[in-house]
Amino acid sequence: MKGKNAKLILLGVLALLVAAFFLFDLGQFLTLDYLKSRQAAFGEFYAENRLLTVLSYMGIYILVTALSLPGAVVMTLAGGALLGFWVGFVAVSFASTIGATLAFLVSRFLLRDWVQARFGEKLRAINEGVEREGAFYLFSLRLVPIFPFFVINLVMGLTPLKAGLFYLVSQVGMLPGTVVFVNAGTQLGQIEGLSGILSPGLLASFVILGLFPLAAKKILELVKSRKALARFEKPAHFDYNLVVLGGGSAGLVTSYIAAAVKAKVVLIEKDKMGGDCLNTGCVPSKALIRSAKVLSYGRKAAQYGLNPTEPEVDFVKVMERVQQVVKKVEPHDSVERYEALGVEVIQGEARVKSPYEVEVNGRVLTTRNIVIATGARPFVPPIPGLDQVEVLTSGNLWDLRQLPKRLVVLGGGPIGSEMTQAFARLGSSVTQVEMAPRIMAREDEDVSEFVQAVFEKEGVRVLTGHVAKKVEVRDGENILICEHEGKMVHVPFDRILIGVGRAANARGFGLEELGVEITARGTLAHDSFLRTNIPNILCAGDVAGPYQFTHTAGHQAWYAAINALFAPFKSFKVDYRVIPWCTFVDPEVARVGLNEQEAKEQKVPYEVVRFELEELDRAIAEGAEEGWVKVLTRPGSDKILGVTIVGIHAGDLIAEYVLAMKQGIGLNKILGTIHIYPTLAEANKMAAGAWKKAHVPEKLLSYVERFHRWRRADKGGQSGAVEAKEEGDA
Repeated sequence: MKGKNAKLILLGVLALLVAAFFLFDLGQFLTLDYLKSRQAAFGEFYAENRLLTVLSYMGIYILVTALSLPGAVVMTLAGGALLGFWVGFVAVSFASTIGATLAFLVSRFLLRDWVQARFGEKLRAINEGVEREGAFYLFSLRLVPIFPFFVINLVMGLTPLKAGLFYLVSQVGMLPGTVVFVNAGTQLGQIEGLSGILSPGLLASFVILGLFPLAAKKILELVKSRKALARFEKPAHFDYNLVVLGGGSAGLVTSYIAAAVKAKVVLIEKDKMGGDCLNTGCVPSKALIRSAKVLSYGRKAAQYGLNPTEPEVDFVKVMERVQQVVKKVEPHDSVERYEALGVEVIQGEARVKSPYEVEVNGRVLTTRNIVIATGARPFVPPIPGLDQVEVLTSGNLWDLRQLPKRLVVLGGGPIGSEMTQAFARLGSSVTQVEMAPRIMAREDEDVSEFVQAVFEKEGVRVLTGHVAKKVEVRDGENILICEHEGKMVHVPFDRILIGVGRAANARGFGLEELGVEITARGTLAHDSFLRTNIPNILCAGDVAGPYQFTHTAGHQAWYAAINALFAPFKSFKVDYRVIPWCTFVDPEVARVGLNEQEAKEQKVPYEVVRFELEELDRAIAEGAEEGWVKVLTRPGSDKILGVTIVGIHAGDLIAEYVLAMKQGIGLNKILGTIHIYPTLAEANKMAAGAWKKAHVPEKLLSYVERFHRWRRADKGGQSGAVEAKEEGDA
């Protein structure tokens, strides 16, 4: 409340000062004609009171600039005319910068919080750009007086740019303009009007001066690029426009786009086309999950008025079906399909010999650009004794043909949780071990608790807060030893499945020798254009990070392909603003944007609305009432910050919110969209309706109620009698 009062007081003071300026016509003293008419008198006063004149002049200049009043140009001319070039130059330089910084701070104090709260989502890219290169852009703007400086002061105050940096850059950036205008002021007698200073030629010169840093930045990028490539011999001509390493999602999309824009592209894959998603990830895991889900329906038959059954699990047939599904999808990612699309496909192990050369099967290919899309592999932590047992991962799990009687799943993330439930439903006695305080830790706490309760209801033993310390084999029995609250917990098992994450495939094929930088997480270091430190080597997918989803790999691939083929003429920064994902447990958990724990961590103000699926007609008919739709919005607005859906087909239902967030559509528009009845998709509309109900304009409705009361009255206006009769009848 104190902050609000301070803002109101400051706003009042500023309003009074600005009003006084216009009310008393003080602007007449900040004109070129007035300055010329009083030049001699000012000169005499200055000769007798030098320090007082300089300080008074600077004070007025600072006040005019801080209040963003018209007259800064005339004040600058006055500095040269009254104080001479050198004294005027110093006085103007400091006064203009101090005044600009005050305007910057006033704008920040009064408006930044409100602007960022209301438009923060749209301004995110601008904020990030200012944090990264704000000084550079401010410097460029300061060199071009065609842009009103008072606008720059106010707008920059709304950004994250630090005040000290704003002052320093402004001090330096305004020096060229200060020199020109102060010097012009020394020749005031010959100036007939502002057009004598602000001539088209002079303004054009300032524009060129302002564009110079932008051009210089491009030149520096080219110099940096040439320097990075200087030690490598560039071929006289190239066999290809683009060589892509890796035939997974990122590599397939990259090569397809390159072929679509008529570039000559070759795709190199050392193992199976389709990468992990097709062969060991998304496709086989969803096939296995489906079999497990169908099995669970039999156990829940009584819920649908049927006699419950316990189907006999033939695990060999289950795993054979998984492979059949993979085979059925295989043609979509096959060599034949991509060659028909115009992509040359080579199956073999590639080695990057230089930024221009890739060797495969004894053949050296020359190329203008390379995209690394080599994916990732399951990460196996260095747990003592783990090498004594045969470890299962998402890579070799699909070779399994005997259902483990006792299975330990190490990891409570998406992979670990999906496989935990699937194998428990197929008949394994599953223990899930997670070192964090809860499973699915990236989701809100209510989601974690809900999923854990589902698992435990289905017979899973969930051990959270358990750190795997070692594996021992005692009398032929495998035991995982975990530490929990200072005590050792022994977990016997027949097989152990590691699902703690994936490690990028960034090493072992020549990049280290070339000096390509690799991050501490093991991914390739890259800029916002997906370029590594060697600019014609780009990356996409799991090897690039930060997301390890098939759909984000395909998303990055578009940027990698276009930036590789069309730079330096045109490049695009990769856009991560709206990234959805789904964990395919049952019920599913899907999310896009912020959840509550992230909003709190990032100190983003939000409101939350929640619609329970138990209130949805179709969910009731399906016997799938478990779950909810939770939507985060900006306070007082229908603008969507993020959505979490827990429930049947959550991964499909989230698509409407993904589109809404991408296109800036709010909950009001979703509420006004017709949804088929009865469908699960109505849950999205119901959530929007719940938001609307929470934001009913009560005061407006009270006036509407009076309006309807008036309309119920007869022509004689006897509304009171009518109301009395209605109450009596009641």
